[in-house]
Amino acid sequence: MHVLSVSSLKGGVGKTTVTLGLASAAFARGVRTLVVDLDPQSDVSTGMDIQVAGRLNVADVLANPKEKTVRQAITSSGWAKVHPGTIDVMIGSPSAINFDGPHPSVRDVWKMEEALATIEADYDLVLIDCAPSLNALTRTAWAASDRVIVVTEPGLFSVAAADRALRAIEEIRRGLSPRLQPLGIVVNRVRPQSIEHQFRIKELRDMFGPLVLSPQLPERTSLQQAQGAAKPLHIWPGDSAQELAADFDSLLDRVMRTGRIPVAEDTRS
Repeated sequence: MHVLSVSSLKGGVGKTTVTLGLASAAFARGVRTLVVDLDPQSDVSTGMDIQVAGRLNVADVLANPKEKTVRQAITSSGWAKVHPGTIDVMIGSPSAINFDGPHPSVRDVWKMEEALATIEADYDLVLIDCAPSLNALTRTAWAASDRVIVVTEPGLFSVAAADRALRAIEEIRRGLSPRLQPLGIVVNRVRPQSIEHQFRIKELRDMFGPLVLSPQLPERTSLQQAQGAAKPLHIWPGDSAQELAADFDSLLDRVMRTGRIPVAEDTRS
């Protein structure tokens, strides 16, 4: 089971959107996928059409990371009605904010790792949608992860946030989790005609070299539309949606190669 955190230390750059795009690509590919909604805003849970009634959630898991609690906090996404496949969600909750202090104990930092270890046989890929900060929730996610993908946009402050994120990943790798590595930086919401955007992308490449992943993701309304309808991007109609789906397929290829995830059959009809 390969665990990938999707992170940004700056809000509003489309981190959750990237999580949903990768989840859609993995589901289309037939990869057994769990999405952990660790952002207290819980937008991933909304975008993946889950029923929360009568279920536990990620806050319960952080309080008690035992297998019974973990399984009660996981439910199948409504996406599973689209075509066969395993696409589950560990349900998000605003109460997760109670676990997001600035100075977590070592015990607290390892709780998600402990939780995911109980269900390791069930999934090929786990995507963790992180909180947009470097407090306890993000550190807990990273301690449970093999790789971190850093989401940014081509703007001045976002470049600085990506630099902070990479430094923080290295700090966690050295201090807590030697297996942790950055997968790379995804540049989101790119307007190819914008001179400012091209300048910032060059700046990112000059600073981070091959860590800047291709393709960059163009600004499109189709992903927001699919998200709002709680549908996977890969079944959303229109050329722009399918172009963006192909970009997420390329990013997923990178994830699968890095994580040595076995290739499954594409499950789209």
